[in-house]
Amino acid sequence: MTAPLTADDWIARLGLIRHPEGGWYRETYRSSERIERAALPPRFGGPRAFSTAIYYLLRAGERSALHRIKSDEVWHHYAGDAVELWLLEEPGGARQVRLGGDGEPQVIVPAGVWYGARVVDGGAYALMGGTVAPGFDFADFELADRAALIATCPGERAIIETLT
Repeated sequence: MTAPLTADDWIARLGLIRHPEGGWYRETYRSSERIERAALPPRFGGPRAFSTAIYYLLRAGERSALHRIKSDEVWHHYAGDAVELWLLEEPGGARQVRLGGDGEPQVIVPAGVWYGARVVDGGAYALMGGTVAPGFDFADFELADRAALIATCPGERAIIETLT
């Protein structure tokens, strides 16, 4: 019988690299077709792939820092422990979702929503995936500014401080 895979095993096996928001990732799919700028909402600065997908891994003690993108993203849980995912969907209101384990196997994050995550307390790691449509572009990625977000959502100060 073989030992279960560790976070480091997955990082090596899948060729994951550090992500600017925290954790580890590798793009696994980028549609060869694209949507032209004129057919996209004004928030996009240029053409985008139809869709993109990544592997994403968080280890205990790491976080996906609060960030937002201009597209919808579907988070999928593949292996490891559950993740606590926070979505700041409106000023002053946060929603926490458990991804994986006895929680949801996938979670939809709407475009423009601040979100971040971490492995549940006592967990070792979580291997997930993210599917974005229109496709992800780093031009659409914004990390949260702690002070500005606390000013907008003062009731969520604790989670903002944890995830920024």
